[in-house]
Amino acid sequence: MEASCSFPTKCVSPPIRSLPHPLSTASKVSISLHKTPNFGSSLRFVRRRSSSCLASGSDTLIAGSREVVSRKEEQVGDLKSWMHKNGLPPCKVVLKDKPSLDVKLSPIHFVAASEDLQAGDVAFSVPNSLVVTLERVLGNESIAELLTTNKLSELACLALYLMYEKKEGKTSFWYPYIRELDRQRGRGQLAVESPLLWSEAELAYLTGSPTKAEVLERAEGIKREYNELDTVWFMAGSLFQQYPYDIPTEAFPFEIFKQAFVAVQSCVVHLQKVSLARRFALVPLGPPLLAYCSNCKAMLTAVDGAVELVVDRPYKAGESIVVWCGPQPNSKLLINYGFVDEDNSYDRLVVEAALNTEDPQYQNKRMVAQRNGKLSIQVFQVYKGREKEAVADMLPYLRLGYVSDSSEMESVISSQGPICLVSACMERAMLDQLADYFKIRLAGYPTTLAEDEALLADSKLNPKKRVATQLVCLEKKMLNACLQATVELINQLPDHTVSPCPAPYAPLLK
Repeated sequence: MEASCSFPTKCVSPPIRSLPHPLSTASKVSISLHKTPNFGSSLRFVRRRSSSCLASGSDTLIAGSREVVSRKEEQVGDLKSWMHKNGLPPCKVVLKDKPSLDVKLSPIHFVAASEDLQAGDVAFSVPNSLVVTLERVLGNESIAELLTTNKLSELACLALYLMYEKKEGKTSFWYPYIRELDRQRGRGQLAVESPLLWSEAELAYLTGSPTKAEVLERAEGIKREYNELDTVWFMAGSLFQQYPYDIPTEAFPFEIFKQAFVAVQSCVVHLQKVSLARRFALVPLGPPLLAYCSNCKAMLTAVDGAVELVVDRPYKAGESIVVWCGPQPNSKLLINYGFVDEDNSYDRLVVEAALNTEDPQYQNKRMVAQRNGKLSIQVFQVYKGREKEAVADMLPYLRLGYVSDSSEMESVISSQGPICLVSACMERAMLDQLADYFKIRLAGYPTTLAEDEALLADSKLNPKKRVATQLVCLEKKMLNACLQATVELINQLPDHTVSPCPAPYAPLLK
């Protein structure tokens, strides 16, 4: 799903302001952000200029007026009614509620079938006038491409746009959409926010998982993008004309931008076969109102003048409608959308192996590796259910790293194809290293698999801890399967009395 942010002065919606439409969409996205300083409230503060921009997150739409938001919705009408008033044709979906895991928060809305559907039915078709893209936000496709191919991502541009629109409150054309995002609070289908918004104590739930480092790295990237926001403001003429005095980094504290960024991240749709400036789109009735699923084929698709959803399976009236989340591992699903899919066939771990640069034979080994389609630093993908195949794929590369005798190296160079078993002692040393690697990774988790499963059996488990435990549990199962496959190979060695060969330049695993 893709979105192009446009700050254009022309919108299909009511001309309250030329920029309002696209920007409002963006603002709503940021609103769906999360707890601490809420996007919505922060934008209201910004209105009071510099002193108010630094106001604390306690005075936010999310924290301060959850019930008020619900009452206002009844008065103003829901998101779908607003969309119908502004060009949404008759559709086959309805918005329904499901209780939040946190009783203090409003129920989560989701898109459900309003009637029985069959595979191939068009559930809805949202006109482009109700879709926010970079082309709209920036008002110029060349500027959009320039910004997003240099220092800023599409998400950062969309987030900035939304923040400005949120600031306009009810006068924004996108107010109903923004209000809906505010209600969702960036919560995905499991009612959990992205770990990018978790506290340090909550991130500890991911100890041992490489996902924790990914979260911290992504957070640093968001900070870098925040530092470049003023560039967007200066380069995008539509923004400059609409907000001539609101320099982004002065108007919006980093925490507010971070929340907006994460909200956009959870809602953005990546459209196929469209221009770069329209790749990423914010689509009302799209995520997070639509649930993601890793094993379906339905996608939001750009058609002539609209973005539509064709369902891939039958639905009974009232059932939640799902769309494909793309080939993403569970670590990405958690970071991007706040959920884990236990049936995700795309789930995977990464094992990084590297030839030892201190090895006198390093250049020769590098050449042989490249001849076999591998690199001096090679990443191996370990997919769920295919751990044996992954281990088998690593063996020729690791054997190459263990070759130390110059005559053996000459033989390897002159041969074609992957490196086969050279000696029993070398094979044992290589398999021992691999088994120890998997054991070390498993030991890095503070809990065992059995303890994780016991935690998941507790129906009252904290939602964030539950989703984190689901993730590490799945990771441990893959690592255990890799270890088991390696131990089986050790047991298949013809002579178990052979001691492992010394390996001064063994490949590095991490």
